[in-house]
Amino acid sequence: MSNKRGGMSIERLKELVRERSKRAELALDERRKIMDGNAEMFPVPEGVAIERADLGGLGAEWAIPAGAEEGPVVLYFHGGGYLVGSSVSHRHVTSRLAAASKGRVLSVDYALAPEHPFPAAVNDGLKAYRWLLDKGHAPERISIGGDSAGGGLTVATLLAAREAGLPMPASAVLISPWTDLTCATESYNSCADLDPMIQGAGIRETAAAYLNGADPRDPLASPNFADLTGLPPMLIHVGTDEVLLDDSRDLAKRAKAAGVEAELEVWEGMIHVWHAFYQMLPEGEQALDRLGAYLSGRWKAKERLAVPAG
Repeated sequence: MSNKRGGMSIERLKELVRERSKRAELALDERRKIMDGNAEMFPVPEGVAIERADLGGLGAEWAIPAGAEEGPVVLYFHGGGYLVGSSVSHRHVTSRLAAASKGRVLSVDYALAPEHPFPAAVNDGLKAYRWLLDKGHAPERISIGGDSAGGGLTVATLLAAREAGLPMPASAVLISPWTDLTCATESYNSCADLDPMIQGAGIRETAAAYLNGADPRDPLASPNFADLTGLPPMLIHVGTDEVLLDDSRDLAKRAKAAGVEAELEVWEGMIHVWHAFYQMLPEGEQALDRLGAYLSGRWKAKERLAVPAG
């Protein structure tokens, strides 16, 4: 998918990201603090309220657009390679997604590695989904989504929910999902010089820290090796200039083979999770609007099916 240019160009954004990546490697706690600093750099859209939540001991944050206090819910898992990131670091994304979808977004502070390696994040993802169901949220009014590692966690949570016999939500939205922790697909080579966000050596170290000796082909770590039968409809966004491009292509192919309604949108020239730069990059805002339209459309379709005829 291609889009009109305006504001900051993707080429300029790539330059800025590359300059930042040249900085010396920081300790993990410093990286976490810097990432949470996104909340100070990128303001929440006007009309969206932020509220803390306690999901039975699991921290989370609501983003609630005006008029959606009783609206449907997106259960959201932030990116950060399972090592960094939080509901705070991704507040600008989740609040914008809430505004676009006209639903509430519940962003989860799932356990991070290396302190809490695989499958701790998956356990928290399942706990968060159970919490919503136990609180009376109808599954047809819930969607699940996430970016990067959070995109992989989205699919893993769906798989864990399916195995636990829980009802599936209305849909899933995946932003540049990391769904193959073998880190061995062809796009790791073909996009190596294009992707300013992810380098091969770094992401392999990140995968090792999260897995902590577990098999990278475990379906709950790498959903591209799972049987995806029974999962809800999903929309996948990925850029042509990402090393994770093949993760999305392979996920969509596997989902369709399992009978899942999967839409793959490949955005020309875009980098990893370009949505997060929406306040500078027009394509980021366009992509979030597209996700919002997809989510609201799925909720409305489920509501129509739930209403008895006549």
